[in-house]
Amino acid sequence: MITSTRRVSPDKSEVRIAFSLDDTSDNTKSSLENDVKDVEDLSQTFPDLEQRLQPVPPCVSLRESVQVYKEHCRMAREFHQVKHEIAVLEDRKRKLLAELVEDEKVAMEIARLEEEFRRLTEENRNLVTVHNERAQQLERLCLTDQRRQDSS
Repeated sequence: MITSTRRVSPDKSEVRIAFSLDDTSDNTKSSLENDVKDVEDLSQTFPDLEQRLQPVPPCVSLRESVQVYKEHCRMAREFHQVKHEIAVLEDRKRKLLAELVEDEKVAMEIARLEEEFRRLTEENRNLVTVHNERAQQLERLCLTDQRRQDSS
């Protein structure tokens, strides 16, 4: 049995903590056995983690060690999940950027075509005007020619 007494602050009463590594009560044994079973179930490797960050198997006789190991494994699984989500989001970002580049190319092509359409519309208007002027000029020439023929 290990006993420790501490005073947290001068105005607080002493706190006494006692524990034993040899405690063999049925509750403790069954709880510890469950923890050991959980540790065996959790004995996984985490390939995403550097070797120095891998969970270290606990000292199964110490409940706190088992709890720290479980928490470490939980954080390693969470790290794996977050890393996977980041990869998915980066892939999505890459696809969206590719779409954006394609959309910008399409927008530039649309602007070019609109400018070409405006230019061709203006050219068409000018040609229609010239055509109408020439048609009127031809009509006047035909009238002039006909008057000459009539006068001769």
